[in-house]
Amino acid sequence: MELLGQSGKGIDFSCKGLRTLVTGGASGIGKVIAEALVDAGAIVMICDVSKERLDECSQLMPSIKTYLADVSNMSQIDHMFNEIAKDFDGLDVLINNAGIAGPVGPIENNDPELWERNMRVNVDGLFYCTRRAVPMLKKSGGGSIVNTSSVAGRMGYPGRVGYSGSKWAVVGLTKSLAMELGPFNIRVNAVLPGTVEGERHNYLYEQRAKVQNMTFEEAEEVYKSQVSMRKFVTPRDIAASIVFFCSPASRYISGQALGVCGDVQYMR
Repeated sequence: MELLGQSGKGIDFSCKGLRTLVTGGASGIGKVIAEALVDAGAIVMICDVSKERLDECSQLMPSIKTYLADVSNMSQIDHMFNEIAKDFDGLDVLINNAGIAGPVGPIENNDPELWERNMRVNVDGLFYCTRRAVPMLKKSGGGSIVNTSSVAGRMGYPGRVGYSGSKWAVVGLTKSLAMELGPFNIRVNAVLPGTVEGERHNYLYEQRAKVQNMTFEEAEEVYKSQVSMRKFVTPRDIAASIVFFCSPASRYISGQALGVCGDVQYMR
């Protein structure tokens, strides 16, 4: 694709015709990412663990192809990519978005099962999807991988050490994959959201309130006080940055970890 738009002027932010897979795409940030990519002209596929939410997405966005798959299950991911190869004869973009919050609280109180599940989804899931996507991207002559990390992937996060550790891993994988895949014209970048408005972070406020004996409103204010702009980002803000990374406008950008967070200064 060319950098210039159809008029020959301006910058091309479109994703027209790009075969794009969004993991964890049936709800939350993933769903908004899928919607934004459809608006940008991409051919969008999503996978999720919830059949109910996938069915809802199919009703709302019939152009989207859905796959029921748990990214932490390698056999399910292998099956999905075999189906994608049959359905679309390849792939141009992979958005590794699926992730979970992990255990909350002091490390000595962390449930090992929750810890392991956190790592399986946030780290192993990225590996399982990327290892299958890369041959398709190479066959397509190049493409883009965008990984969803977090501002917790560039600073410490007491009380959320499992989540933070997994998101640091995502940034490390992003940097290494960019170097490994650059010669094949495959760009790899990460988006690092801060506190994002929505159901998931409301749950975190509730958990913090319980652990630190404070009200929901006080817990929310703790998060907001850590942000220079004193407000939270929205899923649409995250989706906009990902569309940019997929578009020709970012054709020379790779190996980057972009904070979309309102400038988070610290986490506690």
